[in-house]
Amino acid sequence: MLSVMEWPAQSPDLNPIELLWEQLDRMVRKKCPSSQSNLWQIHKLCDRVASSTLLEDRRDAVRALKSLSKKYRMEVGTQAMDHLINILQTDRSDSEILGYALDTLYNILCNDEEEEQDENAQKQSDDLGAQFTEQFVQDPEHVTLLLTLLEEFDFHVRWPGVKLLTTLLKNQGVQVQGIILVSPMGVSRLMDLLADSREVIRNDGLLLLQQLTKSNAAIQKIVAFENAFERLLDIITEEGSSDGGIVVEDCLLLLLNLLKNNSSNQNFFKEGSYIQRMKPWFEIGDDNSGWSAQKVTNLHLMLQLVRVMVSPVNSPGATSSCQKSMYQCGLLQQLCTILMATGVPADILTETINTVSEVIRGSQVNQDYFASVNAPSNPPRPAIVVLLMSMVNERQPFVLRCAVLYCFQCFLYKNQKGQGEIVATLLPSTIDANSISAGQLLCGGLFSVDSLSNWCAAVALAHSLQDNLTQKEQLLRVQLATSLGKPPVSLLQQCTNILSQGDKIVRRGSKVQTRVGLLMLLCTWINNCPIAVTHFLHNQENVPFLTAQISENLGEDERLVQGLCALLLGICIYYNDNSLENNTKDKLKQLIEKRIGKENFVEKLGFITKHELYSRAAQKPQPVFLSPEQMLFDHEFTKLVKELEGVITKAVHKSNEEEKKEEEVKKTLEQHDNIVTRYKELIREQDTQIQELKEQVGSMSSQSEQMQTTVTQQLSQIQQHKDQYNILKLKLGKDSQPNSQGEGSQVNGLQTEELTQLREEVEELCKQRALLQTQLGDKDTLKSSLTSETAESSAGGSDDTEMLKELEGLRSRVQSQLAEINQMKSERQELLRRAEAGSSEAVSSSDGAVDAAKMAEVESRLAAQTTEMERLKGEAQSLSESRAELDQQLAAATSTVAILQTEKAKLQSEVQDSKKEQDDLLMLLADQDQKIHSLKQKLKDLGETVDDEDDLDCRDQTDEDYEDEDED
Repeated sequence: MLSVMEWPAQSPDLNPIELLWEQLDRMVRKKCPSSQSNLWQIHKLCDRVASSTLLEDRRDAVRALKSLSKKYRMEVGTQAMDHLINILQTDRSDSEILGYALDTLYNILCNDEEEEQDENAQKQSDDLGAQFTEQFVQDPEHVTLLLTLLEEFDFHVRWPGVKLLTTLLKNQGVQVQGIILVSPMGVSRLMDLLADSREVIRNDGLLLLQQLTKSNAAIQKIVAFENAFERLLDIITEEGSSDGGIVVEDCLLLLLNLLKNNSSNQNFFKEGSYIQRMKPWFEIGDDNSGWSAQKVTNLHLMLQLVRVMVSPVNSPGATSSCQKSMYQCGLLQQLCTILMATGVPADILTETINTVSEVIRGSQVNQDYFASVNAPSNPPRPAIVVLLMSMVNERQPFVLRCAVLYCFQCFLYKNQKGQGEIVATLLPSTIDANSISAGQLLCGGLFSVDSLSNWCAAVALAHSLQDNLTQKEQLLRVQLATSLGKPPVSLLQQCTNILSQGDKIVRRGSKVQTRVGLLMLLCTWINNCPIAVTHFLHNQENVPFLTAQISENLGEDERLVQGLCALLLGICIYYNDNSLENNTKDKLKQLIEKRIGKENFVEKLGFITKHELYSRAAQKPQPVFLSPEQMLFDHEFTKLVKELEGVITKAVHKSNEEEKKEEEVKKTLEQHDNIVTRYKELIREQDTQIQELKEQVGSMSSQSEQMQTTVTQQLSQIQQHKDQYNILKLKLGKDSQPNSQGEGSQVNGLQTEELTQLREEVEELCKQRALLQTQLGDKDTLKSSLTSETAESSAGGSDDTEMLKELEGLRSRVQSQLAEINQMKSERQELLRRAEAGSSEAVSSSDGAVDAAKMAEVESRLAAQTTEMERLKGEAQSLSESRAELDQQLAAATSTVAILQTEKAKLQSEVQDSKKEQDDLLMLLADQDQKIHSLKQKLKDLGETVDDEDDLDCRDQTDEDYEDEDED
């Protein structure tokens, strides 16, 4: 009866004959034929593979070699490897023989054995696999041939090819990576495996890419730019994210390979908005009981992936950018939800705390958000308080307490606001008796009987004071009640009391650990704080205790305590302001020389850096210790030791005369620095004034340009009005030429041809007038003759009388018409000429009624033309007024421009005066710099270290001033 082979779900069916061959192989193994017969059989099979012309014979021979390859790896590998590679090159058309050949090579090269072996056998197996792998990859074309075979879609070719290439990468990773890297489309062919619909090939392709991307940044970049992030995140989502199986784990491992220590891929991951796609991974339900081992593994890798993006070893800019993205997309909020949830496994909770620590480290926005997170308790408590309760609780797991300490350190890193809030919980005015504060927990841990709690609380409190002089001085106000009936003591005094009691207090754990923690706290506290140094030295017992500890010959465990005591005493010397007569710098150095010895003191001080745990703690900020006893150094404290060790050594070796000279030089330098500072401030003020004047000149120039633009616009408007005015005059001239005389007075603006035409019309009218006057003379002659005839006849007839009356009436009408024509001539000469011509024509008519009608028509036309001329006069008057207004505006604008030009000239003269003053000041600064340089040279000759930052700053400022002058 055949047993059913275990196989992953949804895998394609194998050829049923393979099951039978597997059973046959096992039966052959049980019989264990002799080595000679096996060698002869393998030799015959190799001959068949090499010499047989029939494909079926070669296929059967390769199948037989496959069955022998697992148990007789050395024999098959030695004799058949070249023949199998030849099969891969020549029999590409038959997928079955290719599959057998690939399986056989895999069995030869693979070191994974199904049966358990002892250590020596396993080592021999590994050496054998490495040997055959090295033989296989000697020719790069063999690896290229495998990459070509991966393009075959047939399952029996592609799957063994993937496994074989994975084995090659495991055994000879660097060499195979180099071959794949230079192979055309090599990485792209392997990336195509992720798109295979057969899950077995896709999953083994993930394992292959894991081996391919190990420790090779170039391949990592190529894989990332082959859209690996998109494909892997899609697979993780399809498989159920954190609830998925081992495929999710493989994807996460590959992502870690691509992103860890690869800034280019990290930036590509961030810019591609893939951080936002990580948020759904951390969405957990209310019921967190019964987490599977696979889910714990997956979530652990997901948290590691977040930490890779915000690791402290990354560049600060990239880390800050990723922290900002994680806050904006809600990933930090989701992590804080897991942090405060119940039922989360301990290792996941620990890793979540570490992840949150690095997401908030150095980011003010994220730190402020974390400070606002409250635990779901009644009453609600801040998350910081809840975490500190775990840190000082000795029943909590060691790794969890280390993670909480790291979280607290990251919360206070470059966060002076958070430091102030923590110290404020220790001050008397802010203590709330009804609630537990962070300060109370730190004090409780500091004075606990558990040495690990002492150390963690001391380091946490030291981080609350790191590089914050204000909080160091504030913490000096903290008073502690020791017992009933006794006055309270300061926190500083209580720390020194516990330190001096030493072995008298019964503690759980390492006593050295407690003393180291307290000494690190005191060193951080009084460093660069003369007031704290004075408070420490004010207690008469502290200095004798330190000298006694340093001068004793203690064991190996106590050497570190001696080194820290020496460091503490050295800080008291270096930052001593000599305010206490009994503990001045000179007296402390004399005390060291008498009771300890300078050389011995320096030797004890060097015990700190020579300790084996010092270098481990200096490597990275996160406290990682194998056991609680190794928890001695803090990362930030190692930086402080490195900074102070050389300074304290020099301070102890200096003599009184050297110190006096140094003090004098320092005072002189301070005086010169003060002078330079004043000149710098004066120059800055003048620079500010010059800048303001420049801004004013610029604003006035812009205003002047605006006014000039306005004037130009107004001039253009005036020109437009002139053009319109001329056009109106032209139109008026054309309309009134046949009807009006007044138009003759406005011909100045018309063209020459029109003027000539008008002159011709005037001459014609003058001729008509002369004709009319001739006719009037004829009529006068006729009248005279008629009068003489009337006089001769004594009694004329009724006809003559009527004729005389008619002549008299006609004469009177002509006279009246002449009067009217003369009157109109005074108003419009051209019109009068036309009217006279019309009246002459009327007189020449013999019909009186017709003459009267013509005269009435002439009068009406004259009246209409007079009205039109009055209207045109009004429009011309309005245009003249608007032109006058525009002229006034132009005059005002011109005066404004003149004023602005005058002010600009004044400002330019002031700028020139300021530049002259600045040149004088720069000459003074140059003299001061020369003096300072000589004094510093004297200091250097005396063997003192001189900081050139002020000098460089002054030179930089001078260079900037010269650059500003060049620009002006």
